Amino acid sequence: MTTLVNTPVPTAAPTVRTLVRPGILPAPGARLWVAACPVSRLVPGRGVAVLLPGGAQAALFLLPTGMIYAVDNLDPYAGAAVISRGLTGDRAGEPTVASPLLKQVFSLRTGAALDDPEVSLPTYAVRVQHGEVRIGLPLP
Repeated sequence: MTTLVNTPVPTAAPTVRTLVRPGILPAPGARLWVAACPVSRLVPGRGVAVLLPGGAQAALFLLPTGMIYAVDNLDPYAGAAVISRGLTGDRAGEPTVASPLLKQVFSLRTGAALDDPEVSLPTYAVRVQHGEVRIGLPLP
């Protein structure tokens, strides 16, 4: 006599797709779009440094909300390229990054130092194209 056992067939877990949106949209004008990295390489809440043409660096951040921001990687207070290692957060709804050296807090949207209106980080336009993050540099 043969007994048939009905075993459940494992199903694949539903994939969760993270919505990725550029945090800073380009202003009007021609841009040089530099490939930074695939979106899949970014970790929410962490930054990465991106080498730009001419030797400058950008700090690229993917926030848990899915927004992507790019600011200059050079800390204006310490003079070191460390902003990509900063701590992300928010202050009253404003997405921020705190410098890992001297702990100054900068807006990821505007680049402004939130405690010193005279100091700011340059910001860059960001877009995602075919799964790759690109940083927009203004043409001269």
